[in-house]
Amino acid sequence: MTVKVLGISGSPRRHGNTETLLDAVLDGAREAGGEVEKIVLRSLEYASCRGCNACHKTGVCVIKDDLTEVFTKIGDADVLVLASPIYSMGITAEAKGLIDRAQYLWARKFILKTLYHTPDRTRRHKGIFVSTAGLGWENVFDAAFPAITAFFNTTGFEYWDNVIANDLDRYGGIAGHPTALAEARKKGRDVVNLLADIEDPGIAKT
Repeated sequence: MTVKVLGISGSPRRHGNTETLLDAVLDGAREAGGEVEKIVLRSLEYASCRGCNACHKTGVCVIKDDLTEVFTKIGDADVLVLASPIYSMGITAEAKGLIDRAQYLWARKFILKTLYHTPDRTRRHKGIFVSTAGLGWENVFDAAFPAITAFFNTTGFEYWDNVIANDLDRYGGIAGHPTALAEARKKGRDVVNLLADIEDPGIAKT
């Protein structure tokens, strides 16, 4: 089985610290044999959730834009890597806009009862949060975790791990961090190997 890895960059800044860290995760996944795709939210045209609650009756979002295809790709992925830097102690508007648009999946799960992810299915689908922050404060990511947790739960991914790096102002950016990029690449390799092992435990991985 080929493990499909979808990376989504929620940074408004192209090729900055967070997208570079995301790229390292995806590079590691590719090295391990994963099929990798990256989506940059900044390059897409999409609207935020209107709060109309139409999906509570239909299970379908009334908005049709670039996120429609993104959610199709999320549904096809085995690994979902969502990346957002910390802005004003939380995730970016780009990332939050994506998360809010998943409301139609929430409606299917909890109101209409037409969507159910079995524990085995969730075990085979892993979510990774990638983030960076300039501050060295150890709790700088805490406000982001609840939204990320909700997103992975709604989309049917086990919240597997974080790839986070803070104190980047001191390091002069992600390139100056002594371990973050290597650890991110390893995390990408590890998650692909893990899922390949789940699918076929008889094949040894290196």
